Amino acid sequence: MVSVRDYVLLPTRPDTVELVNIAVVEEKQSRGLGKLLVMNAIMIAKTKDYKIIEVGTGNSSIGQLALYQKCGFRIIGVDIDFFIRHYPEEIFENGIQCRDMIRLSQDLYQVR
Repeated sequence: MVSVRDYVLLPTRPDTVELVNIAVVEEKQSRGLGKLLVMNAIMIAKTKDYKIIEVGTGNSSIGQLALYQKCGFRIIGVDIDFFIRHYPEEIFENGIQCRDMIRLSQDLYQVR
């Protein structure tokens, strides 16, 4: 596991790593720091010879979904009712109930 102050890269399968626990404190958001963290994670994953990087976020996390796609991730699946099954309290973001985990992935060696 590669741990950095603001995110963790967690090996999940051969040649695959998941970006988890990425966070920017609220008062520092909207300054491009999230994108820098994601791009740094992609670079680190490449230097560790991973072929695929994955990330998951809630269906209500509109900003995060946009960020990951801007950084080259593609939606590969939806884990229906993930947050209903795994969290005792309801979660709401942007006026939307967070129910489903949106899974995204990026092939680290694709030509863009």
